[in-house]
Amino acid sequence: MAAPNCLVANDWICWDYVTSRSQELTDATVEHIWLTGVSVLIGIAVSVPLALLARRGRHWAAPVLGLTTLLYTIPSLAMFSLLLPVFGLSAALVVTGLVLYSLTILVRNVLAGLEAVPEDVREAARGMGYGPGRLLWQVELPLALPALLAGVRIATVSTVALTTVGSIVGKGGLGNLIAPAVNSSFKAQVLTASVLCVLLALVADLLLLGVQRLLTPWTRTGTGGRTAVSASTQASASAPTQAPGAASAASAASAAAAPAPAKEA
Repeated sequence: MAAPNCLVANDWICWDYVTSRSQELTDATVEHIWLTGVSVLIGIAVSVPLALLARRGRHWAAPVLGLTTLLYTIPSLAMFSLLLPVFGLSAALVVTGLVLYSLTILVRNVLAGLEAVPEDVREAARGMGYGPGRLLWQVELPLALPALLAGVRIATVSTVALTTVGSIVGKGGLGNLIAPAVNSSFKAQVLTASVLCVLLALVADLLLLGVQRLLTPWTRTGTGGRTAVSASTQASASAPTQAPGAASAASAASAAAAPAPAKEA
């Protein structure tokens, strides 16, 4: 007697479901990646100016950090309901909500990275003729990259999970498969879409880890307790193979770390 079809038996693991719904799974995965990627990129673009504003002093830091934390505490259903009159039932609604949720992680990490840049490195860069804009882009941001990229990794994994909530407006990527399957107890669809969501988070984290190691080679040479100045000094040894910003940061750090000439008697 032939074994019953796993779809008919409503099994959790069912390869027949994967093969018969491959196009549906592909479309949902592509939409999930698109929503996550766009949200994180916009979140980065918004978080850097907010972190720069928060760095200006406590009277700016408290409102900025407080607001981003407050946004993160709003339940997703309430957030989407508040945004619904503005964006309607569209992908922009989901992207905006995801961007607002990512800010509490990204702003804090960018701010932490900028504040970790030693003051003597900034002074050395100013002494080399760096203006505020050049100092930010070629010295401070390159040295803040480890903290910034760590925040991007956390925000990306978090956004992959939160994207599924967009299914309430029909723009949830894999969430569009999970939600109805839960309501109808379609086990194979629930498990397959959930596994794909987990795999997306893992792959995204590994890819970003690779990017982080590629852009910040000084963080993996030597001991973990190295200061930013000594790390930047070692990075200057390979400055010809680095991006201009990283080389400038290393030069400023090397100038700050260089010993002052002995004073004549």
